[in-house]
Amino acid sequence: MSIDPITSVAPARADHRPAVTVLSGFSPAAVQAAARAVLLGDDRLLAISHDLTGIRDGIVRRTVRSGTELIEQRTVELVHGCVSCTLREDVLPTLARLARDHPGQDLLLVLPPAVEPEAVATACANHPVTGTVRFDSYVTVVDADRFLDDLASTDDLRDRGMHAADNDHRAVAEVVVHQVEYCDTVILWSRPDTDPLELSRLGTLVHRLAPWAVQVPTGTTNSLDCTGLAALIRRTGRHDPTRPGMLGRALEGRPIAVHDPSPDGVTSVLFEARRPFHPQRLHDSLETLTDEALRGRGQLWIASQPDAVVAFESAGGGVSMVGLGYWLAALPVERWTETSDQRRLAADLSWDPYYGDRRTVLALIGLHLDQAAITELLDSCLLTDAELADGFDRWPALTDPFAGCFPLTDHNDNTEEN
Repeated sequence: MSIDPITSVAPARADHRPAVTVLSGFSPAAVQAAARAVLLGDDRLLAISHDLTGIRDGIVRRTVRSGTELIEQRTVELVHGCVSCTLREDVLPTLARLARDHPGQDLLLVLPPAVEPEAVATACANHPVTGTVRFDSYVTVVDADRFLDDLASTDDLRDRGMHAADNDHRAVAEVVVHQVEYCDTVILWSRPDTDPLELSRLGTLVHRLAPWAVQVPTGTTNSLDCTGLAALIRRTGRHDPTRPGMLGRALEGRPIAVHDPSPDGVTSVLFEARRPFHPQRLHDSLETLTDEALRGRGQLWIASQPDAVVAFESAGGGVSMVGLGYWLAALPVERWTETSDQRRLAADLSWDPYYGDRRTVLALIGLHLDQAAITELLDSCLLTDAELADGFDRWPALTDPFAGCFPLTDHNDNTEEN
């Protein structure tokens, strides 16, 4: 009898890079209060923040502090005044410098109100800073006193003087939902006099927007445990750098919402369909679909453009539809390796002999939504049996208000969102 030798497995190497916690949120007061609390709760932490009020003139003010002292405060002039330039030219180099100059200390990156955390993740992709620091978690602070008002607002950032550039046309609600959706941890920032029922409804709404995020409530007592708060949001390892952005989640088979009403009126409607939408009927329904929903998101398949994946977003009264490239079924098999392993696996698990990986996955989230009416309206926008029988060759001739909106080229067929 032979005995297999025992093979030794080397232990995983410890990661000694400083951990970066990215803190975002649309309420400056709540974000700054949370940052101060976390600094007080962990003396090994340095916080970096940027004042972008002068960014359109190329001026950014950077502050670095610990829980007990101001480390530095400087004015930085940029060649181009924009968020991406700020991240690339100052924020990421500052993180790398502090990691070198202050070994053994972790970093808390406090984002300005109008900056979305996914912009940081995008800027980090293939950037040398990832060799110096480790992005541990993305945390968003939700202010119980103003979150719902901002989410329901039809204001643009420009209306509040918060736009980062002349061509920044983002809606307030759009920024708010993007901050929550990209995070892995949400701090529910409230006060002792906050109505418990309202706080419960807020938690439900945040869960509908980001069911993948861990919630950390505060303000339920007259004192705040700063050390406990720091322990709940720091060095959690919750950030997955390979996770796609919201527009790419459904393509990789990841959930974009839960189909569930709640006793406090927060409703999440998840609609899935294999047959495609009729372009004109879908177009005509958009206003009705988005009038009541606070948030809409997902991927669409439109019959007149059967090869194109179409991403759908709505917030703040506006609708955005952009092309994400080709469905796998429209590409030669040898080109499937251009997409992620997760997307190919998701397509394989749900592959349809006729449609391939083509399908609609759409979520609508709001208060007291009529799920039956929404589902009935969306069903009425799909191709009928007779239209379906006409086949792929006839569908491009359908009346299409979206004609030319989602062009397909070899330069846009990488459908993953980083």
